[in-house]
Amino acid sequence: MPLQLSYGEASAAGPRPENQDAIRIVTPAPALATGKGYLFALADGVSQCADGGLAARATLQALAFDYYATPETWAVAQSLDRVLVAHNRWLQANGGSQPLLTTLTALVLRGRRFTLAHVGDCRAYRWNGTQLERLSEDHVWEQTGMQHVLKRAMGLDQHLVVDYLDGELQEGESYLLLSDGVWSCVPERDIAHILRDQPDLGAAAWALVNLAHQSGSQDNASALLLRVEALPEAVLADALAQLDHWPLPPKLRAGQVFEGWQVMQLVHESRQSLIYRVADGQGQSWLLKTLPASRQDEADAGPALLQEEWFMRRVAGRHFAELHPLPQRQHLYYVQREYAGTTLARRIEQDGPFPLADVLQIATRLIRAVGMLHRRNILHRDIKPDNLLLGEDGELRILDFGLAFCPGLSRDLPNHLPGTPSFIAPEAYSGAAPSAAQDIYATGVTLYYLLTGHYPYGEIEAFQHPRFGSPTAASRYRPDIPTWLEESLGRALAVDPRQRFETAEQWLLELEQGEQRSVNVRPRPLLEREPLKVWRSVALTSLLLNLALAMLLIKGA
Repeated sequence: MPLQLSYGEASAAGPRPENQDAIRIVTPAPALATGKGYLFALADGVSQCADGGLAARATLQALAFDYYATPETWAVAQSLDRVLVAHNRWLQANGGSQPLLTTLTALVLRGRRFTLAHVGDCRAYRWNGTQLERLSEDHVWEQTGMQHVLKRAMGLDQHLVVDYLDGELQEGESYLLLSDGVWSCVPERDIAHILRDQPDLGAAAWALVNLAHQSGSQDNASALLLRVEALPEAVLADALAQLDHWPLPPKLRAGQVFEGWQVMQLVHESRQSLIYRVADGQGQSWLLKTLPASRQDEADAGPALLQEEWFMRRVAGRHFAELHPLPQRQHLYYVQREYAGTTLARRIEQDGPFPLADVLQIATRLIRAVGMLHRRNILHRDIKPDNLLLGEDGELRILDFGLAFCPGLSRDLPNHLPGTPSFIAPEAYSGAAPSAAQDIYATGVTLYYLLTGHYPYGEIEAFQHPRFGSPTAASRYRPDIPTWLEESLGRALAVDPRQRFETAEQWLLELEQGEQRSVNVRPRPLLEREPLKVWRSVALTSLLLNLALAMLLIKGA
């Protein structure tokens, strides 16, 4: 059952010639509402600016259109902030000699949670039937005579600061957005009386606006009221994937046809999953992933598989596997294209550490792919050579999104440490929340391992509680590694996440500039690069000179 809401609105100019308040309600189609939610927003244009009404209407239009264009994997606050910061620049650039200013209070309801974005002096309240709770703060100066002068508003400053509040929805509660033309003249006790006595939301909104003007308000007055009628029952992953619960497929056998797929063979079986090689009607090879029968009764198993598929659909690109749309699916599984190639783990097992030139090529592709994930607000959490496929088509692809995490959407289970121990960042062992810095660390370990065949802090077993000191320099195993590359790896492998690259893009830029910088840097002396060979050569030369001198002395005697 989806989130069910009812709402009502009212707005009146009052004694002013123009109504510079604006209200926007967006109730999208169910598919979009599941991923992005419902939007309720109120803006109050500042009359002293060039055109307060234009500022208010333009802000709500930008919010309504651009918010729903942001990636579904972004958290609500992240999407709102990106849109509002961009629109703030537009307001400043298009006001001419006078700024375009407006206040804004917006509420997004998605799933079983709400997110409030607020800047200015409109107000947001929550009403549970008996108590009125104010959720927002008025951004006005508190000095005498300046209580109505804004200190924060859209278009006011180059650096926009928006208040965000996130919380749980409760069935039956209501949310109220008011312009200052209402709340400045109607006490909260009277607001509560109207909400309690008038169950019709539209009538209640008009009662608030009319009471404000009857009480002497000289401003535009607007009220937006909504009520949560029913909350969705589905878990988050089901809602995100927009799928019903399907039964698990039966155990498939080579040669049978299952929902139009020709089953070729079982290629992987574990307690966690089953993977079959299947072929479509054109003979193209695909991989079908589902769950073993032993996980049928696990409450989180099905949603986790659907969430994995949902993530992969939203990172479509050259560095990730293509998914089949499955329009007629009747069981719980997903299908991804199979690519000819080999994993980096298999290649290093067969051939040993990679040549330096190959690692540099892989590093550029891998870091770029990780950056694409992070821009979509997805953390992989299991980057390692086993999950990196070097295809025969020359592409490097990141595989296995079974542990992927989306901040703001996924649940971080307590005492849960996903991933392969040797690739898990030090702070994760201390209970830190998943972060992009941890993916960067795992990428650093992966590149270090491809170069050396070793781990920077030694191999870590699942039962260990590791202590991290200083990583072993990669040049100890690979004397041919350039200084700039070793320093770059060292930064990615820092124990303190604050010392790592802030983003994958920052790392990629340094990597691409590294070779150019190395041209202008004095090469390391041979004594620094290979001290053992140097001293052995010195000792051997000294021995030979001494022997030659001894022979001369003997002959002279």
